Amino acid sequence: MSAQPYGATTKRARGSHAGGIALIILGSIVALIALGLLAGGGVLMWSDRTQRDTAGYLTSPSTHLVTSSYAIAATDLNVATDAPGWHVPTGALGSVRVVATAASASPLFIGIAPSTDVQQYLDGVAYDQLQGFVGTSGGPNYLLHGGGAPASPASQTFWQAQVSGSGTQSLTWNPASGHWAVVLMNADGSQTVAADVSVGATAPFLFPLALGVLIGGGVALLVAVALLFGGLSMLRPREPGRSQTWVAPPPSAAIPPSPSFGAAPPPPVAPTGVSYPLRIEGRLDAMPSRWLWLVKWILLIPHYVVLAFLFMAALVLTVIAFFAVLFTGRYPRSIFDFNVGVLRWWWRVSFYGYSALGTDHYPPFTFDAAAEYPATLEIPYPERLSRGLVLVKWWLLAIPHYLVVAVLVGGTALAVHGASTYAAPYTGLITVLVLVAALAVLFTGRYPRGIFDLVMGLNRWVFRVLAYVLLLRDEYPPFRLDLGGDETTGAASVVVPAPPSPLGQPHRHGI
Repeated sequence: MSAQPYGATTKRARGSHAGGIALIILGSIVALIALGLLAGGGVLMWSDRTQRDTAGYLTSPSTHLVTSSYAIAATDLNVATDAPGWHVPTGALGSVRVVATAASASPLFIGIAPSTDVQQYLDGVAYDQLQGFVGTSGGPNYLLHGGGAPASPASQTFWQAQVSGSGTQSLTWNPASGHWAVVLMNADGSQTVAADVSVGATAPFLFPLALGVLIGGGVALLVAVALLFGGLSMLRPREPGRSQTWVAPPPSAAIPPSPSFGAAPPPPVAPTGVSYPLRIEGRLDAMPSRWLWLVKWILLIPHYVVLAFLFMAALVLTVIAFFAVLFTGRYPRSIFDFNVGVLRWWWRVSFYGYSALGTDHYPPFTFDAAAEYPATLEIPYPERLSRGLVLVKWWLLAIPHYLVVAVLVGGTALAVHGASTYAAPYTGLITVLVLVAALAVLFTGRYPRGIFDLVMGLNRWVFRVLAYVLLLRDEYPPFRLDLGGDETTGAASVVVPAPPSPLGQPHRHGI
């Protein structure tokens, strides 16, 4: 193989890096679609196999319907078996069964007929049109039509199916294409109709539909695995001399290893002098702009869009890493580097944006460590991780930290009163402190150093929790604020008493 110039090799490495990220994002989207299909198909299959009664019907819960008028009618039932481009075989929808139990001694009437015939029959009659069910209790929603008494329902000839009598009545109907109406009345046409009603269907199409959705989900999952594997392979550093020949530049043109030239940064080593194996630092601008913070939310929109996809990919890859740690005790290095890169990217955006407003230097679009940027984040790679802790980290052990992080970053508070649920967004402590600092910058041109040190400590807490729940480290995050922008020079600390170590694990980086 002929030698390639250094610059061409570097450009190829950059292209491979970008292509790998694109494949990972695409694979993550396909993986989420696949999981949705598999979950939906599983629910359909479960319903088809386990939720039928002895007659083979899938039946809804019984609902109490009552009105002081002469009838309850659902007049907008649309059955479309002949839609353009679709062919639904006769009988594919199965049979529909309406079961009604009278709430009084009056005999009931149940009838199904074309909507136009029912509307003509009920024209000028006082009846309640059933429009649906509302609220958490699923109560019926009626539209009242005024009028007088109807003619006897049993004397009408337009009914496609009808049944009447005392006690419990069951009406079975084989749907056909068209617009239909279901009417519930007293058999003698008198006022005040009350009954407990349930609706069921045989739905023979459900099993093939569930099977098709499951097969589609399985195919999509295989495609997602292929895309993710290909993307991770492209991000994995290649060893020189295997698939291509590297030609070192002449001594006079020596280029130092730097992210700006596409070279992979050296693997992070365990930070010294820090209380947790995650180093997060930031250098405050000496003279911040008085007004730039007002428009940073606009300037950061491209980053927010990219990060939305990157975090989605990171979550999918974390699921893969979960099983890798569970069965092997090791976090796949390519996934680790990707997730750390996403956190590094997010920290630079946060430091520039409204989690710190610490710099006016626009963050770069890169995963790599940028030594020239005033915000840095490093996590050393763990050679081994606990197989047991991975089962309880994010949903059990991290709960105390979730409560703290909710206070720090804000969120939405939910309140339930009766049948109503209310949601109210609230602002986190970090945002409040940064807003105070922004106003100070606006009027004085200076960022209060005490607020900056506290904001850095709060962000440090949040990112330690993120690293822990993303399974990147086993060490439990300390309940402590390590204040200041620099973590390696003995920054001040505020200690919060910590709970006992989870699962008897000692704190390797003491609290």
